[in-house]
Amino acid sequence: MSHGSARERRGEESKIGRSHERNVKGKGPVRNRNGMKPRFVGRLGAADVVTAGNAALGFVAAVLTAVDVRLAAKAILLAAMADGLDGVVARRYGGTDAGPYLDSLADVASFGVAPALLVVSVVREMWGFDRLRVVAGVAIAALFVAAAVIRLALYTAYDSGSDETVGVPTTLAATILSAGVLVGFVDPMLLVALSAVMAALMLSDVVYPDLHAQDALVMGIVQGLAIVLTGRLGEGFAFGLLFLALGYLFLGPRFYWG
Repeated sequence: MSHGSARERRGEESKIGRSHERNVKGKGPVRNRNGMKPRFVGRLGAADVVTAGNAALGFVAAVLTAVDVRLAAKAILLAAMADGLDGVVARRYGGTDAGPYLDSLADVASFGVAPALLVVSVVREMWGFDRLRVVAGVAIAALFVAAAVIRLALYTAYDSGSDETVGVPTTLAATILSAGVLVGFVDPMLLVALSAVMAALMLSDVVYPDLHAQDALVMGIVQGLAIVLTGRLGEGFAFGLLFLALGYLFLGPRFYWG
């Protein structure tokens, strides 16, 4: 699982080869003289393809919220793994100028909109006949999306070149909500309250350090097993993922430096 580190690495890689993206006077991108050639050819790299996959998984998760919230939660976690993988690919093959922007746009879909729809789906199922509660739940989910968008915009503008990030990463917030659903925490009041707390923390000034590579690997393995396994075993790994994510949420800002 990635908690903000992927975009920093990609931001550093994107400094390579920028000159061919602009004209001599620096007033804009070089025009493609071959009208039949897609604009992205030669401008996007392997890491960007993974990022696009992250966005596609976010869409799949959003659709699945109307079908099966557990499958939707797993799709969100799979998108989080793709979010971490694109940083690995960028380090190996290099990044592009578009990379950081693609990351943020994909994260809006996967870790902003999809988790919010996950909460709304539970709210509508459990509170369907209580219109006031449903409206309140949808409003909190909308605030979650707005907070994610603002947080990602601020990150891309100010923090993308740093080894730390301000505010709870959207990936972490989405992971906590999704792992909670897989564990069985589907009480609508709990999910709405948790969404409100995550929205506030995403816009807080609490500084989070990047996960070390070995810790990210451990969390990624636990996350992958929570996705592919079913039954009690799958719930056990989902609980382990939730435990690790909450540990990073509460202890990371103070104890995870160095």
